[in-house]
Amino acid sequence: MNTRICEQLIEAVVNSSSEQAISELANFLDSVSNSIISEVDMEESGKTAFETLEKIHQLVWLPSLNQEVIDMLAFELPKVVTKLGCVSQRCSEVTKNIIDRFVGRCSPRDMLSIFCEALGSPSELFVIPSYFVPLLVGLAKVLVLIQRRHFEQVNAAVPVVLNILKTFSSTSDYEDTDYGELFRAATDVACSIHTICVKLALVSIGMRSEISRCILLVVQLSEILHSCKLSYSGLITGCEVAKISKLVIVDDGDGGISCFSHVKLGASLAVIWGYKNSEVAMSAKADLTAVKQKLQDHWNSRFEAIGMLKFIFTYADLPLELKTHAIEFLLCIMDGIAPHSYDDHLDYTTYMAAFYVNLQAIEMVIMNAPDTMSRRNAFAAFKKVLSDIPTSVRFDVLRALIKSAGSSSMVAILLDCVKEEMHVGKTDRNSYISFWSPSVLELVEMVLRPLKGGPPSLPEYSDAVLSALNFYRFILITESTGKSNYTGILSKDILQKAYNEWFLPLRAIISFMEAETHRNWDHELASDAVCALNPVELVLYRCIELVEEELKHL
Repeated sequence: MNTRICEQLIEAVVNSSSEQAISELANFLDSVSNSIISEVDMEESGKTAFETLEKIHQLVWLPSLNQEVIDMLAFELPKVVTKLGCVSQRCSEVTKNIIDRFVGRCSPRDMLSIFCEALGSPSELFVIPSYFVPLLVGLAKVLVLIQRRHFEQVNAAVPVVLNILKTFSSTSDYEDTDYGELFRAATDVACSIHTICVKLALVSIGMRSEISRCILLVVQLSEILHSCKLSYSGLITGCEVAKISKLVIVDDGDGGISCFSHVKLGASLAVIWGYKNSEVAMSAKADLTAVKQKLQDHWNSRFEAIGMLKFIFTYADLPLELKTHAIEFLLCIMDGIAPHSYDDHLDYTTYMAAFYVNLQAIEMVIMNAPDTMSRRNAFAAFKKVLSDIPTSVRFDVLRALIKSAGSSSMVAILLDCVKEEMHVGKTDRNSYISFWSPSVLELVEMVLRPLKGGPPSLPEYSDAVLSALNFYRFILITESTGKSNYTGILSKDILQKAYNEWFLPLRAIISFMEAETHRNWDHELASDAVCALNPVELVLYRCIELVEEELKHL
């Protein structure tokens, strides 16, 4: 009987294309779903629901239906067909196909409103997972189809989804497949929002010279942080990001674990935006003063925060202005750190890789910053982060950075950092043990006799060579005047090695280049080479003189 009435109502829709006919069909389907729930014979109920849904499926896939009729059906049917889909698994599959048809034919923004309304106001009898799943699947699909005003759409959808999850989280049976499907559908919505966020990030990246235009959007997004109970402290240290990642089931595909690097970037940026703009911080209801104080007072939190900021420093397409703001924030928390002592029972070598990666990220800002002030600030931040690393592993971190540095200028900077640490080591016993050792001469050899075989390439490597020569001279003079030999530099074998394997080959190549330069004096490049080599030559000859003098006394 129900099937016959349904056919008649569908025929009326096809023939008249009227709003009244569609409304009568929707009312009939609603009455059918309500009556089926109360029936005792579930097998018969399932048969009726399936046959009814099949008729609706045939209707919405009719090629002859014009867009106006499809739009009216989309407005009326999703909620009622989803009720019928609760009867059985196969009914649910037909419902999803009907939903898919509307997603493919209708305006994504209209469908988002329809899905949100259906999700937010289910009939009391249908507050079950199987009612929500098809609607959540449809919501996830339309979110990524929306082309404009993304924030408004996400802002409308998120509270609805969160309310559903809140309802079922306290009562769910995680072994029930219906609940599992519900949470998977909610995860699909989260993935769609992630896709939108990537699009928004790309838009922001494109606005390189007009960062201020992003402020309104960031203010709006920051409101969501508070709604989701995410704090600046938890975001900048990564602890809340870690909790979220544990709750989400990811696979090995493109949408899996790889997305979490973007999540960490976003978490760090959220705090940096708040640091630079008080309106953003107020929107997130964040107490930045308390956040900075926590980072200054606790080494572990500070270490985790630096690890999160590296995602900003290393993201290639991010505007340099944001990286500069992140450096300023880092300086802010490092300038006020409280005196602290390291745990003697903790093996800090396990942190080595993290120390290395964090400093390497700041190196990228030093090398790519657009102006002198930004480079100076980045270098100041680098030295402060370096000084916050336990002395027992600080030298090993610097050595690793020098080995991997691809820039002559960066090698020179790092060698100067080592030399500065050795200056400090004269009064700091721990630093003395760590830095005043034979290992420091390995750093000189890395530059003056590269692994590929010396001497180094000049003039392009002249910054590093000059720094290495000055470094060697500093060690030799200090050990000689102090009557010490912690580094072994005054040993006869080491002196002869430096003389024969480092300095003489370097002198030979400089002499050769000078001769070539004189033959091509008018050549502009040759003139530049002389300017680069002159200081190297001066320090080289001073090193040779010092070594010859020491060898005379042995």
